[in-house]
Amino acid sequence: MYTPFLANTTNFPFGIEVDRAEGVFIYDKSGKKYFDLIAGIAVSNLGHQHPYVIDEIKKQVDKHLHVMVFGEYSQSIQNRLAEELIKLLPKTLNCLYVVNSGTEANEAALKLAKRATKRSRIVSFKGAYHGSTHGSLSVSGNENKKFAFRPLLPDVFHLPFNDIDALDFIDHKVACVIIEPIQGDAGVRIASKEFLLKLRKICDENCILLIMDEIQSGMGRTGKLFAFEHFGIVPDILTIGKAFGGGMPIGGLVTSQKLMSLFTVNPTLGHITTFGGHPVSCAGALASLEVLQKENVIAEVEEKGVFFEKLLNHSSIIEIRRFGLFFAIEMKNAATVQKVVEGCKENGVLSFWFLSCTESFRIAPPLNISYPEIEESCGIIQKVLDEINS
Repeated sequence: MYTPFLANTTNFPFGIEVDRAEGVFIYDKSGKKYFDLIAGIAVSNLGHQHPYVIDEIKKQVDKHLHVMVFGEYSQSIQNRLAEELIKLLPKTLNCLYVVNSGTEANEAALKLAKRATKRSRIVSFKGAYHGSTHGSLSVSGNENKKFAFRPLLPDVFHLPFNDIDALDFIDHKVACVIIEPIQGDAGVRIASKEFLLKLRKICDENCILLIMDEIQSGMGRTGKLFAFEHFGIVPDILTIGKAFGGGMPIGGLVTSQKLMSLFTVNPTLGHITTFGGHPVSCAGALASLEVLQKENVIAEVEEKGVFFEKLLNHSSIIEIRRFGLFFAIEMKNAATVQKVVEGCKENGVLSFWFLSCTESFRIAPPLNISYPEIEESCGIIQKVLDEINS
């Protein structure tokens, strides 16, 4: 039951009373079991309550919780997280700033770009979703979510996504370009390699910082640790969140040490955060990163994605857009999507919708979901689709 003393985000919440979660399942207060095929919106990439992640979190809780605002004390768990993440990234991405969330990572990245270039113009893309704070909302593309909060940041320009010719607008007046290589909330819209290569070239020629928002597409979701690895380019600034924490709240921006050092002077404390880099969140993030490597989770992502797609072969599906285990399944209209999502929930499978793509529903399961679990959950989806179309 919902309490009137706790804020709601809509008047029609999804309405599951969670009792516990384990592996790919969530259990409600009545004991009903649900396949969790949305993983908290691409957060629980290792499923729920992975024993190693939980154990590492408990170890950190026994040592200490918050001790000081980020950056003032040396904390070993923060240091270890940064060292292990940087080992897995290109050499130009060699410094991590740990924050509270993905949207804060984007806020900090935009600030850093303005500080570094001494320019104010920002380019983003139509369909983008970068968060709900003022700066992140300014560079997001859904006007229905923005109009009530205007005026937002000035000097922000939105170009058509994946339109190579539109990139010619970008010139030396631009401080940064922020882009999702795979637009999540727009319904899994995948940038072409040619588009991103041209964008990288224009940024290089005009000393523009390229920010890649991998908050949804990162941490193995696409079959590589980060989606930019598929496209043969490297961003100047990488923003991460969601699955980064292994279920704990955390975000981060990664860039060069030279760029990041600009936050320390003129002014000092150019970005400051009280709870950023919380030691328990860092413990979850480090443990999650270790599991992804030790259990070789990412290696099977594409094969599992293909298996999902094969099993979701139904005449009522108009299109499946997929990259790894990142799905948008397009139906006839928004009303049909509503029936599918509600029908799946009733039958024990959790899917979800997109804010900016109402004709598609979302699947983003834990990366370590087993093949039998994929088969069983897809069978339920097929049954729901049959009932809707009978």
